[in-house]
Amino acid sequence: MAIAAIISLPLTSPTRQSLTRLSLTSLRFFSSSSVQPSFLGLKTVALRNPNFRVSATSMSIEALEKESQISFLDRKESGFLHFVKYHGLGNDFILVDNRDSTEPKVTPEQAVKLCDRNFGIGADGVIFAMPGINGTDYTMRIFNSDGSEPEMCGNGVRCFARFIAELENLHGNQSFTMHTGAGLIVPEIQDDGKVKVDMGEPILKALDVPTKLPPNKDQSVVKSELTVDGISWNVTCVSMGNPHCVTFGTKEGQVDELNLADIGPKFEHHAMFPARTNTEFVQVISRSHLKMRVWERGAGATLACGTGACAVVVAAVLEGHAGRSCTVELPGGPLDIEWREEDNHVYMTGPAEIVFYGSVPL
Repeated sequence: MAIAAIISLPLTSPTRQSLTRLSLTSLRFFSSSSVQPSFLGLKTVALRNPNFRVSATSMSIEALEKESQISFLDRKESGFLHFVKYHGLGNDFILVDNRDSTEPKVTPEQAVKLCDRNFGIGADGVIFAMPGINGTDYTMRIFNSDGSEPEMCGNGVRCFARFIAELENLHGNQSFTMHTGAGLIVPEIQDDGKVKVDMGEPILKALDVPTKLPPNKDQSVVKSELTVDGISWNVTCVSMGNPHCVTFGTKEGQVDELNLADIGPKFEHHAMFPARTNTEFVQVISRSHLKMRVWERGAGATLACGTGACAVVVAAVLEGHAGRSCTVELPGGPLDIEWREEDNHVYMTGPAEIVFYGSVPL
């Protein structure tokens, strides 16, 4: 269910008391189903008239007069940031229409506050849709929840594609080009609503990943030993425009039992990864089915990581665990990944969904 809401939320950390007075105004539901009783503690409401006002303190509902049909995303009030929250398998992002400027509308410090799940909107990152450069249609930039800026994000690309389709009122099968810190990315919105993304060629040369681990296979690091906190892990290093350390070193069934909050930062900040690293812990179910958990550089444990799923399939092929086309099972759901032999490109297919619309004063 997609929800549109105008949310009043300061970027300065509010007190818990002020947070409880937060009001959701002009709440509109774009769903053919009814709101379930669990939503905001309310009784079931039919959506024949989808315009309501909800007060977070009283939970009262008032029918509103029919509102203007002007798109929420066309609003240009000064001093407000309008956004749409999307998720790709639970990896969630705040999407901002930044097509009128080459500079992000919020700073990294503001992005940290926006992403805070207790005192902000809550997200794994803020993504900006910006003017294209070098002949591309658009540029994508992203600030992680810690304020750092990664080269790109696979799940974010799919959310970005759906966001552009809404901004440009595109329907059906659509494709366009995007400039990212990792280079050219080409997403394709399919008829079923999923997004297929040409993620380009994986980077395997150790110096370009980058990793300081010594190459052991054609300038690459494949199934190499890495000591983390006194424990030896076999790792393969892959870049999908951002660095990944993939390990199949866990025993069967143990991937769900890993304490990511403990082990993840030790991989991320390991001396062998000068730019830090994303880390994927993988269990092989079959040659076409892999299960993974991820610790993302700059975001921590997330429900999904698109570039990570791509890196996992590349590593699985290099280590002989799987074929070139796999379903990768993440905590948030599955992604279909193919590493094509004919062009050496990795293709990722998966969903991207709207969560809600909102505005925040800057």
